[in-house]
Amino acid sequence: MVFSDDSLTLHTDLYQINMMQVYFDQGIQDKRAVFEVYFRKEPFNNGYAVFAGLERVVRYLEQLRFSNSDLTYLRDLGYPEDFLTYLGNLELSLSLRSAREGDLVFANEPIMQVEGPLAQCQLVETAILNIVNYQTLIATKAARIRSVIEEAPLLEFGTRRAQEMDAAIWGTRAAVIGGADATSNVRAGKLFGIPVSGTHAHSLVQAYGNDYEAFKAYAATHKDCVFLVDTYDTLRIGLPAAIRVAKELGSQINFLGVRIDSGDMAYLSKKVRQQLDEAGFPEAKIYASNDLDETTILNLKMQKAKIDVWGVGTKLITAFDQPALGAVYKIVSIENAQGQMEDTIKLSNNAEKVSTPGKKQVWRITSRAKGKSEGDYITFWDKDLTEETSLEMFHPTYTYIRKTVRDFDAVPLLVEVFDQGQLVYELPELADIKAYARSKFDQLWDEYKRLLNPQDYPVDLARDVWENKMALIDQRRKEAFGEEYKK
Repeated sequence: MVFSDDSLTLHTDLYQINMMQVYFDQGIQDKRAVFEVYFRKEPFNNGYAVFAGLERVVRYLEQLRFSNSDLTYLRDLGYPEDFLTYLGNLELSLSLRSAREGDLVFANEPIMQVEGPLAQCQLVETAILNIVNYQTLIATKAARIRSVIEEAPLLEFGTRRAQEMDAAIWGTRAAVIGGADATSNVRAGKLFGIPVSGTHAHSLVQAYGNDYEAFKAYAATHKDCVFLVDTYDTLRIGLPAAIRVAKELGSQINFLGVRIDSGDMAYLSKKVRQQLDEAGFPEAKIYASNDLDETTILNLKMQKAKIDVWGVGTKLITAFDQPALGAVYKIVSIENAQGQMEDTIKLSNNAEKVSTPGKKQVWRITSRAKGKSEGDYITFWDKDLTEETSLEMFHPTYTYIRKTVRDFDAVPLLVEVFDQGQLVYELPELADIKAYARSKFDQLWDEYKRLLNPQDYPVDLARDVWENKMALIDQRRKEAFGEEYKK
């Protein structure tokens, strides 16, 4: 039987529903719990990530309720009626704290924190990770491309290669947060107020049989003209036809430039620039597309390619060289039998998978004199650093790596978004998020921003957080090994 798609609540993994049933059957579904979202390694071997996805998480949580069709489907799967009644009456009472969209975020620090009834915390894990993993990945990829092209326009051209419609829409928005200036996706432009940009395809030229007739027809319809000149031969057919139409129509059109989408981009762009200048069009821009990414663009710039506007599609919208961010969602504190919150830890034979227990805040430590980030400092939630005058920072693994910071500003990364189910955060406009992301990028030292072999950004634990982690590791190992632990 096929059911209507009338809610996002079942956009979750089956084991989340199974665990909710366990909690319900055991009467612990309303135990207070704290979960945190973080990733273990920056994507693309990068020195940072750009956080994105908060707006969609907010929209998802605002609509979180089980529809009648959801409950009917779960009934068909065999879930009992008392549990279904509980799900049907469920109302969001979670608190959510999050980094702001556009914030730079780093490995092994909380970028979202969910607190509330255990069963509700469990339910939202999959959707939150689905959203944050993808959008943060795309925003970071766009930021890498933006860092290479510097101030030149960056156009997002990836819709047709994205992993389906939702990925295209929200990926486009994430790309703008990371630095894209416009998109070819008209729906994304409509929904988010993103400037739209586009020329025409090779099929237009093929439909008319030659470049001149196609460009002339396009110019008869559109005032602003960028002609795609590489359908048959860029330098001998396409570009001369574009110049001819531009000269014939003169001020009747705005001849903005030409686009090249294949061939030796460095060589072609130089020759195209030469011909445009000689024809009297020095202001006409050269647009480039064709499976570009930050590495290809960097190489083209090193070859002195004469490209003014960059259209990046497949390798941006799909995060081509890294398909997943790998963010995880781990419980860090839970209510005990006495009604007190108790920290919890996940251990692993892989050191990087050992979680950091406790409800935490991340503080961005910025030098007042230099205006640059000195690192991120993780404290327990109730610690306030705003009045501190001196801070000892040390690497949580290699503890001999340490420094003392003075004359700094400490700004909390996690802000209140939902308070016990009530939205308390005003979502900013996309343009403001993009500007915010750029301001955060400017605060980062160049050593962390380079494409190859960036320096590791400091993410340090406060001493009491570190000591609590070590103590819980010892406690769990003693429970596992008993007397053998002492040997």
